[in-house]
Amino acid sequence: MAIWNSLGKYRDTGLLVLRIGLGVMMIMHGLPKLQGGPELWGGVGKAMGNIGINFMPAFWGFMAAATETIGGLFLLLGLFFRPSALLLAFTMVVAGLMHLSKGDGVSGASHAIELFFVFLGLVFVGPGKHSVDKK
Repeated sequence: MAIWNSLGKYRDTGLLVLRIGLGVMMIMHGLPKLQGGPELWGGVGKAMGNIGINFMPAFWGFMAAATETIGGLFLLLGLFFRPSALLLAFTMVVAGLMHLSKGDGVSGASHAIELFFVFLGLVFVGPGKHSVDKK
């Protein structure tokens, strides 16, 4: 069908929609963690133990919360896009491993696993022309 073939010219608009949707959701997911303070950060940061990092859990929890919040904002804006997407992908690896180690199974970890692949793909695709990075 001709309509499907013509949508290719809106690639950058599609990336904008994807960036806005993912960015807003990551901000909404990360901001409560960021506002939670050191006690919450310590709990979140313990997930780094799944990759052998057992020191300073509050620092790592803060970094995860900041990555989700600020990285989500940068994703939305298309600012520092590729580094932000890469950090978000790493955060999703740790989140997925945390769910698996808790016994949640693949169904419990699927959201983080799916987002890992989305963010990794965005590292390669880039933010599109409707972004601060392209201005």
